[in-house]
Amino acid sequence: MRCVPRWALLSSGCAPVLFVAGWTGAASFEGSAYDPLSQTISVLAAPGSPGYWLMTGSLLALGVCHLLSAWALRPAATPGRLALGGGGLAAFVVVVLPAPSSGGSLRHGSVAVIGFTLLALWPVLAARGGGGTGTPWALRPRPAFAATAVMAAGGLWFVVETQRHGAAGLAERVTTFAQSVWPLVVVTSCLARARTPPPRRAERPAGQTRSRP
Repeated sequence: MRCVPRWALLSSGCAPVLFVAGWTGAASFEGSAYDPLSQTISVLAAPGSPGYWLMTGSLLALGVCHLLSAWALRPAATPGRLALGGGGLAAFVVVVLPAPSSGGSLRHGSVAVIGFTLLALWPVLAARGGGGTGTPWALRPRPAFAATAVMAAGGLWFVVETQRHGAAGLAERVTTFAQSVWPLVVVTSCLARARTPPPRRAERPAGQTRSRP
């Protein structure tokens, strides 16, 4: 199985750190007028918001990290790598089509849904069908399916909270954080598998020959 370059730890590890730092810093510029539990991240990236440039930079960095990680994850199945890269590109488009400071935006919302869907599906799309001992743990079908199921449940939670005007901001942060962390989990499992030596074949005792039929 092809190896993952060690620099992928940097791209995948920076994704959640920069993302959380972006929304935390941008929210601090907003002050008490912003409620992170009920208001979404898109509000922080709206033009005219005090932390607009910080949140925008964080989204751009997130997109770059996902693209680099998708390129580096050569052991993953191609559909999953494409979905992860598509999620990174969606982050760029979200920046180009920001949400307005008040009200909604169909274009912004549509791109956000596409990006979320790609990042939720990429774990199961990246899984290797065999799932044998030679496959990194995070690329086996069961862990990959579990990751996709958790992200899908988070998306459903976000929709419910949005409809009831509840903790939509919390649901969005928990779910998108999970999505930003999973590439790091996959990279780490691939590198750990590469360091594990292959099992040695049993050697025949000295003098023992293979019997002929």
